[in-house]
Amino acid sequence: MNNKQQLTGYVYSNDLLQYRFSNSHPFNQMRLKLTTELLTELGYLKPSHIIKPRIATDDEIALIHSYDYIQAIRHASHGILSDSEAKKYGLDGDDTQQFRMMHKHSARIVGGALNLVDQVMTNQITNGCHLGGGLHHSLPGRANGFCIYNDVAIAIKYLMKYYNQRVLCIDTDAHHGDGTQWSFYTNDQALIYSIHETGKFLFPGSGHYTERGNEEGFGYTVNMPLEPYTEDESFIETFKATIEPVVASFNPDIIISVHGVDIHYLDPLTHMHCTLDALYQIPYIIKSLADTYTNGKVIMFGGGGYNIWKVVPRAWTHVFLALLGESPLTGNLPEAWIKKWQHYAPITLPNTWQDECEDFQVIPRKDEISEINMKRAQQVRSWFI
Repeated sequence: MNNKQQLTGYVYSNDLLQYRFSNSHPFNQMRLKLTTELLTELGYLKPSHIIKPRIATDDEIALIHSYDYIQAIRHASHGILSDSEAKKYGLDGDDTQQFRMMHKHSARIVGGALNLVDQVMTNQITNGCHLGGGLHHSLPGRANGFCIYNDVAIAIKYLMKYYNQRVLCIDTDAHHGDGTQWSFYTNDQALIYSIHETGKFLFPGSGHYTERGNEEGFGYTVNMPLEPYTEDESFIETFKATIEPVVASFNPDIIISVHGVDIHYLDPLTHMHCTLDALYQIPYIIKSLADTYTNGKVIMFGGGGYNIWKVVPRAWTHVFLALLGESPLTGNLPEAWIKKWQHYAPITLPNTWQDECEDFQVIPRKDEISEINMKRAQQVRSWFI
């Protein structure tokens, strides 16, 4: 094992798979199992990398969430939440449903994030990822968008409170990270950057570029909304044009990033039109920024991604590879991994690291979309240079 691998953590236990709303729900943690086994089969993920999650305490969860909300989640865990409370706390719809032991399984995701933070901040590791986390929609007093407890926001607040860190959050999920944004909207110790599909047509409907923070936090919220059907070149161009001046201006102590992979054109819940090429580049860009500005300190979370067979395992593998300092992969996927999981997959699994692009449709408005995105990027960029 080389030194680079020894300095990277990977949060995992099979217990993380218990965060599950129903068998038919699009949020399916089996994608984490698929990614973990793929990394293991490749030989990159070793037992020494694994950080086991713990159950976060109520006080830790209350760094962001209200105690009455935590109590409501406990009640929902045992099926004793009233209809009126379910409506009040965002647990009355099809998106974010009640399920048995939901407090424990949600608190474990938070505990995994905090264990990872502690290991980074005590210099046991330099960086790490928590692909089973990234629940960035949950609000301080309300479940939202498949998310019960916002492990991203809690990790940021934990870093601020216990380690006195200035934290930059970079969220590249297709959906705006609304829960994280509103948790720090008046705070100047954390800068929340989100690049996402515009909320004009996509949940949660927020993330307009004019949302910049309030009071002491004005200027510490940065949104880069993109047009539907944005492709690789425009995504990467606008991302680089906006994130680099933001990082240089804020000069963070540590970077937190959210790697939802639902910008992919095969994702069933969004309207973006990127391929694996863009998804492979994103973690390397963020890792490079961390090497330059935070002495390599970066923690990468999972997030969205609902094509769990063709997209998520290949994309998330490269999150871990970027942290290790390994190059992107080409050629064939491990035959043993394909053979094992093809039995369970409802579609034919891919056998190479490249996108097949069989269903990729050329968008006639590509140039127009790119022009709109870059115009918005120049507006955002102008605030920091």
